[in-house]
Amino acid sequence: MSRICVYLGSREGNSPAFRHATHELGHTLAARGHTLVYGGARVGLMGVLANAALDAGGEVIGVMPDHLVERELAHFGLSELIRVPNMHERKATMAANADAFIALPGGIGTFEELFEIWTWGYLGLHEKPLGLLNVESFYSPLLTFLNSTVQQGFMAQATRDMLLDAETPAALLEALESSGDR
Repeated sequence: MSRICVYLGSREGNSPAFRHATHELGHTLAARGHTLVYGGARVGLMGVLANAALDAGGEVIGVMPDHLVERELAHFGLSELIRVPNMHERKATMAANADAFIALPGGIGTFEELFEIWTWGYLGLHEKPLGLLNVESFYSPLLTFLNSTVQQGFMAQATRDMLLDAETPAALLEALESSGDR
């Protein structure tokens, strides 16, 4: 596995722990020789992640639709910024350029990307590992809900098990790397 797509917020959130974990992930990705693929913004956690990976000598590929280049303040200091015509192309391009996926704290866009790529895996459109970085227990309520969907008979345990989670960047990367080797 060499390219990891990260979904995360264009805002920083209220806890400094979100920024710290995001910076740590960017640095760790670069230190482990992984290329970062992300949404291409220079603001919020997206900017923190890209800058940390770049500062650590990593390669960073951003993917952004033309209509969001100004709205999201595109990061023009990346290794590569791929401009696409729309959000559908953005997600497809990010997925095509990734060997694994991570979701950090974020909002509605992060959730949408996470669930779409998980669904694609469930449907057999890819076999790439997927994980949540559960910073400050941000995703704990979601994980409880997902476990409930298994208990209620709406999701198979094997589908739930596709979504890995960890509280630290190093632990999540180790889980993804191990999962990708299977």
